[in-house]
Amino acid sequence: MDIASWQAQLRKGATELVVLSILIHGEAYGLQILQAANANGDLVTDGALYPLLSRLEKSGKIAAHWVIPDGGGNPRKYYELTLEGRALVTDMQTVWVHFRTNIAALVEDNDA
Repeated sequence: MDIASWQAQLRKGATELVVLSILIHGEAYGLQILQAANANGDLVTDGALYPLLSRLEKSGKIAAHWVIPDGGGNPRKYYELTLEGRALVTDMQTVWVHFRTNIAALVEDNDA
């Protein structure tokens, strides 16, 4: 496996947690989610985001509704966490913190 493949797998594994964590702050439409996810570097592509949003909606983790901006413009589909989604992201964040801590302890151990 080369570094690019490994990095792609890391991003793929973290994308659901990132998207749900963004939505914990309130509803957002796709482009807002994409921009927030990529604010500190390329993490999520639109090709990965929209299928994930669809899957999360079908599984009941998020709900969506369309909004037509005042004064016209293109309608936007806004996403928000459901109660089930809130419970899931809370659990995922707890697991992530433990995972990150354990990995950091191993990877950043300069005594090895």
